[in-house]
Amino acid sequence: MAAEMELKRIPSPPRIVAISGIVFSGLFIASLVLIRLAAPADPKDPGVWLSDPALRNWVLMSLNLVPFTGIAFLWFMAVLRNHIGLLEDRFFATVFLGSGLLFVAMLFAAVAVTRGLMDAFASADSILVQPETYQLGRSMAFALMNTFCMKMAAVFMFVTSTIGLRTAVLSHWLSFVGFSFGLVLLLVIADFAWIALLFPLWVLLVSAFILYSGFNKDSTNPVSHRVG
Repeated sequence: MAAEMELKRIPSPPRIVAISGIVFSGLFIASLVLIRLAAPADPKDPGVWLSDPALRNWVLMSLNLVPFTGIAFLWFMAVLRNHIGLLEDRFFATVFLGSGLLFVAMLFAAVAVTRGLMDAFASADSILVQPETYQLGRSMAFALMNTFCMKMAAVFMFVTSTIGLRTAVLSHWLSFVGFSFGLVLLLVIADFAWIALLFPLWVLLVSAFILYSGFNKDSTNPVSHRVG
């Protein structure tokens, strides 16, 4: 009995899920908006933005937010998996972990390539000397971010929504929204980069839903707050 009461006093993870997911969503949206406003999404752009100090600072600020974005997403994954608990299926859990980790890896790789380009080409004039090198790096960063990274985000939404339906840890409408957003990312992201915002918006919805569910669960289980 004492062991059971001790387990009931263990802090419930939903609030942590909401906090980490909300932090990820806010940072990712901020970084995407900053870089989209500063640099053209077209990988064939001539790099004129490099000569504008304000635009360079915007891009640098965006890149500096990404490490914290990735860390917050890893926490979101970890605590979401803990929330699923014993209902976790090994098959879907493998895809869940793989797609989430690859998303972070591709995100970091895209940022590393972009930062390397900014260091190598301090101004638009330097691009005139080695335009092929700039185009190569720009195309690599674009492919890593808008193709591979976002495709992994789409897979993550698909598998998380599937787990949500199978285990009932997510509402049905939220899972269907995840399927819809994931399908859009798979089919349209290469043509319209702003659609990448669908992923952090979906994570924000998931976090808000779990936070709301966690508060409801706590209010209907007052014993869990009792000590002794």
